[in-house]
Amino acid sequence: MLDWAGTTVDHGSMAPVIALQALFARYGIVLSGEDARRDMGLLKSDHIRKILSLCDVRAKWLALTSREPVEEDVARFFEEFVPLQKTILPRHSMLIEGVAETVTGWQRRGLRVGSSTGYTREMLAPILTQAIAGGYRPDATVCPDEAGAGRPAPWMLMRNAQLLDVYPPSVCVKIGDTESDIEEGINAGMWTIGVTRTGNLVGMDAASWAQLPPEEKAGKLAGAEESLRHAGADFVAEDLPACSSILAGIDRRLSDGVSPGSRK
Repeated sequence: MLDWAGTTVDHGSMAPVIALQALFARYGIVLSGEDARRDMGLLKSDHIRKILSLCDVRAKWLALTSREPVEEDVARFFEEFVPLQKTILPRHSMLIEGVAETVTGWQRRGLRVGSSTGYTREMLAPILTQAIAGGYRPDATVCPDEAGAGRPAPWMLMRNAQLLDVYPPSVCVKIGDTESDIEEGINAGMWTIGVTRTGNLVGMDAASWAQLPPEEKAGKLAGAEESLRHAGADFVAEDLPACSSILAGIDRRLSDGVSPGSRK
């Protein structure tokens, strides 16, 4: 069960940050990258709600409007966010290096590949088309607007399992780059693998990452790993291709009767 931005496409999960910053700028609020990334992985309307509740953003909103943000504001922000995000996505949702080859290899071995996301189906559609053209075709995709709720609820993963006809959840693995991905997997009763280098917690595109000195790379990877393990990740990998050996290890644990709930 794979995430999209930061895991399979969009190295550094840049598109949502760019769109959120542009959205809030329309209302006179300079949104920091840190605040934009804090709750990444949630359904985007939930993400916007969380941002508006952050202390510094709320203070800026109060100064500009003299009132607290309300649900009508969340709805308006989200309505504006969708077309804004759709214009940005094609430029920042290229497949991450090695993803197509890795997933194709898994599928040839008989693994079934599902996916979940914080994007609605309307937002995911062009990303999926682009991914398929690049050689990555998951066997199932589920969006929060099709499952009744976004992360950290388990419903997208459970719907994936139903579409793929796989059970029990303990034989499934959720792979993603945010804390909410890990929470989603845990809530669904699945194994979880957190992704660091390509994801939101490092938050750098491939070109910027390549320019970073080795000691800074090590520090960012360590920080991302700490956050994902604190969220409960069973395993951590730098990118999706590095998950192949972890999946083999999970197979061995399952053979030994170890379940994800035991966290061994």
